[in-house]
Amino acid sequence: MAFRQENERDFVEVIAEPPSLTKLVEFVRSEEAGAIATFSGTTRNSFVVNGVSKRVVHLSYEAYVPMAISQLHVILTEARARWPALIRLAVSHRTGTVPVAQESVIIAASSPQRKDALAATGWILDELKSRVPIWKMEYYDDGSMWKENGECAWAAGKTAP
Repeated sequence: MAFRQENERDFVEVIAEPPSLTKLVEFVRSEEAGAIATFSGTTRNSFVVNGVSKRVVHLSYEAYVPMAISQLHVILTEARARWPALIRLAVSHRTGTVPVAQESVIIAASSPQRKDALAATGWILDELKSRVPIWKMEYYDDGSMWKENGECAWAAGKTAP
């Protein structure tokens, strides 16, 4: 099931299928843009848990979708306040099972110059991990699993910015 919301300048979605880099790049493309920056977060095949390297089989994401969509729009609005030259922004996050080497999240930003698009893309990712109600579970080949959102503000007992 897909949950999308867009306006003239911003596109956000939380979806069960793989996100599309092409779709997000096409959304942020503009004649005014001299730069399109993207970030693709993929499932890697290993992770260190308590000093022990484990082989990752897949990840699984769940989300409180209405709040996630709303919070993503808040983050994009804040990004525009930090970097007023941004033209268009797009974020797609997957839910459900995400196999190794597939994308969980894609972020795209366009601006007249590369500096703003690059900075905004990284900042949006950090804020997403800290503030958006999307949770990750890692499954390992030894049958164990791990769930922790250490970057999440409320899980760490911090107040969200």
